[in-house]
Amino acid sequence: MPLSAAMLIELERIVGTRGLVATPEGRMTYECDMHTFYKGAPDAVVLPESTEQVAAVVRLCRREHVALVPRGSGTGLIGGAMAPVGGVMVSLTRMNRILELDFDNRSATVQPGLINLWLSQATREHGYYFAPDPSSQMVSSIGGNASTNAGGPHCLKYGITVNHVLGLELVTGAGEVLRVGGKVQDQPGYDLTGALVGGEGTLGLLTAVTVRLLHVPEGVKTLLASFSTIDDASETVSAIVGAGIIPAALEMIDEVVVRAIEEGIGAGYPKGAGAVLLIELDGPRAEIDEQSARIVEMCRSRAALEIRVAKDEAERALLWKGRKEAAGVFGRLSATWLLQDAVVPRSRLPQIMREVQAIAARHRLVIANVFHAGDGNLHPLILYNDLVPGELERAKAANDELLHACLAMGGSVTGEHGVGLDKASSMPFQFGDADLAFMARFRRVFDPDGIMNPGKLLPSHPACGESFRPAAPRLPAGTWV
Repeated sequence: MPLSAAMLIELERIVGTRGLVATPEGRMTYECDMHTFYKGAPDAVVLPESTEQVAAVVRLCRREHVALVPRGSGTGLIGGAMAPVGGVMVSLTRMNRILELDFDNRSATVQPGLINLWLSQATREHGYYFAPDPSSQMVSSIGGNASTNAGGPHCLKYGITVNHVLGLELVTGAGEVLRVGGKVQDQPGYDLTGALVGGEGTLGLLTAVTVRLLHVPEGVKTLLASFSTIDDASETVSAIVGAGIIPAALEMIDEVVVRAIEEGIGAGYPKGAGAVLLIELDGPRAEIDEQSARIVEMCRSRAALEIRVAKDEAERALLWKGRKEAAGVFGRLSATWLLQDAVVPRSRLPQIMREVQAIAARHRLVIANVFHAGDGNLHPLILYNDLVPGELERAKAANDELLHACLAMGGSVTGEHGVGLDKASSMPFQFGDADLAFMARFRRVFDPDGIMNPGKLLPSHPACGESFRPAAPRLPAGTWV
């Protein structure tokens, strides 16, 4: 059942006429995130411009027992920013200001809709930058990065988003404005900041984020090494990290994705290689020169076909353009695909890559790979044609086999994308009933009525209690595509 006219009027009163989207065509814009496998249009979209407006919307939705879905830039890959049971979507894209730059304390406070890359652009002339750099950093928002605890190529050396968040302002599911953490490093009491990062909007809506800024490194060196096989490239990754060298980034791209990148972007990757490694070192120039020489020798000893060092910033930027925009060329490989981001301990990388190839062969599918090899965070892209009977089912079966294989090796079902709707049903693979029950109780502390992003993160599982039910009977808005 659509929202009542009275509720739409009240939403408009809170956010203004420009801040309310209620037309069918307008709402359809928000029916999925970047993982278009899941679709569900909200009954209304609001675009608040202040914490006070966000809190008023949440209190209204709680009073009316209407589901509430937060959304940033919509670049997520987990079906997290879509509305499986309708309700009100809160798009935070207009809350995109830098509230404070505090270089003395090496921090910045920003609104959640600020684009990730904008912060580094605003601080670089002062010698600082924001380290977390998901591949979507040109368009993804810092609030979304914090909500999913996003990673990125450089998280190998610098850590994921939670390692750079100092404090948060949050509107809870009860409509209360909560502030946790701050610029002081050691806070007394429970680490609520750490607990709230990665909450995926199930605990509340982030309205401000205080983050750590890092000094721009003295030097940067980027290498590209190509190999005949994924196995050789995987063994090289293990050798580099095993030697005690932690690059800023250590990425792997297989032949299937390299071909698509070259056709779509022309980043200068060598065609015909079974896999390439994109390796970046940063820090004192003397240190990175010594480390790069050791890495070159390791690559050669493992049958590297070619080793290239970016000669200038333009070549380095082009190499990273190919990696950062890899998701944009997936459409050249297939119109439909499943994408995972399971993790294994990096010492098991050669073993899991052999298993990925075996799973692809067993299910008669192509699985393309572009991922953060240095920390074992896989991004297998399972290609399928939904017009071929049975192929989607084979893709789903391959997906489950991959997850189970990663868990059997001591890994996790997600490394940076989050859980959302996509992996909620996989959580019992990794957690026991007691774990899931504790998470459900923790969620209720912040969201007592279960209105915040229902169906996401926690599964429909007895240990998690009853799932959200709208105030009035209605058909779910979510549909499979």
